[in-house]
Amino acid sequence: MFTYQSLLHDFETLDGKTYRWKALQGQWVVINYFAPWCAPCLREMPELADFNSSLPEKTRLFAINYDPKTPVELAEMTKAFNITIPVIVSAKDTILPMKKPPYLPATFIVGPDGKVVDTIMGELTAEHLRQRLKELKGAH
Repeated sequence: MFTYQSLLHDFETLDGKTYRWKALQGQWVVINYFAPWCAPCLREMPELADFNSSLPEKTRLFAINYDPKTPVELAEMTKAFNITIPVIVSAKDTILPMKKPPYLPATFIVGPDGKVVDTIMGELTAEHLRQRLKELKGAH
């Protein structure tokens, strides 16, 4: 069900910033699903932080918790696991261009047109993600 709030944005990050997919068009968006019970997810968080510290041009990175959490629970979790990348608050009105993955970790790359162009299932490194984006950008 759509609420007035969801008309204003498609998703919100833990720091209170709101985003619309339409405004992100023209950029590459990487979305990583994770959970605190997923050891490979937690192992790859420093890699994602490394990637986020030197993002390729016109690229954004977000993480989203696999299990819905309140903003307070999410804030506690990100602090406990030292997650420094922007985290999407998973709410009923959160709009993403992909379905929830069947297992974790899962990373989706959304192209400049707003469509998912690649899905990486399993743990990844910052270098792997940079290389994959370079390949995808070369094909577009």
